[in-house]
Amino acid sequence: MRLLLLGGTEFVGRALTEDALARGWEVTVFHRGTHAPADGVRALHGDRTAEGGLAALAEGEWDAVVDTWAGAPSVVRDSAGLLADRVGRHVYVSSRSVYAFPVPTGAAEAEDAPLVDGSPDDGEVPYAESKRGGELAVLDAFGERALLVRAGLIIGPYENIGRLPWWLNRIARGGPVLAPGPRDLALQFVDVRDLASWTLDALEAGRSGPYDLVSPPGHATMAELLEECVRVTGADAELRWKDPEAVLAAGVEPWWELPFWLPPGELNDAMYGADVSRALAAGLRCRPVAETVADTWAWLQAIGGTAPQRPDRPAVGLDPEREAKLL
Repeated sequence: MRLLLLGGTEFVGRALTEDALARGWEVTVFHRGTHAPADGVRALHGDRTAEGGLAALAEGEWDAVVDTWAGAPSVVRDSAGLLADRVGRHVYVSSRSVYAFPVPTGAAEAEDAPLVDGSPDDGEVPYAESKRGGELAVLDAFGERALLVRAGLIIGPYENIGRLPWWLNRIARGGPVLAPGPRDLALQFVDVRDLASWTLDALEAGRSGPYDLVSPPGHATMAELLEECVRVTGADAELRWKDPEAVLAAGVEPWWELPFWLPPGELNDAMYGADVSRALAAGLRCRPVAETVADTWAWLQAIGGTAPQRPDRPAVGLDPEREAKLL
């Protein structure tokens, strides 16, 4: 399989690259040169946002291309249009954010739920609209040869958003830790390596159309996640559980200041109540949360403890002084 990855050097792209190489595929990565690609790939350079930035892709043929772009849909439109006649299939790593709110939960064929508006010709727009515009750009160029991977929360090694790395580093510092309840709050996420494995399997199987890609509801709980962080770090940390009402009353911002955490309610249901029966029927396998946490901690230690941070995303986590006052 000849695979072209648009990006391919960070987080999702890196996991896809490593999985494809392990399968013996011929991998080309097209990137700006900011980060070093994995050994064994062919590297092409260009800035997709610059005039003439796709010149390195003017020639060449591939069996498939994978794009993880999360910015202006017009960028996806330009690359998909350029490649449509020389690439067999197109995978666009999209997001469950493309569903209109409130998102229906627990229903079969969730992929048929109403979607936000979007356009392949849009410039910079909010995240949900940008991902929907990217989907439409790929569908316009590739039609039934397009696979839309609507990912939920993605974690694991190489994470450059900071959610699981923040919890691991916070708990590694030890001492009392603000733990937002309820303890049995069900979480739903996907290890980046499981996403990569399913995506490449789906390419080999010739799958197309949209798939919600995240673990089944209740794959882990907030307590299981944080307790695994305590276990793998070996820290002298004490999880001090607080009721969601108390956390909210203190002015803590869910999701951003306390990653993963959304208090029970409509937003939590939308984020952590996705029906993923279609992906499961198509072979999705999700590793235990203990493995994801342990491997992410091992990766963090290997790179010196500080995870990379995407410049287009705000840093997450609760300020230590603020946490101390809340405890």
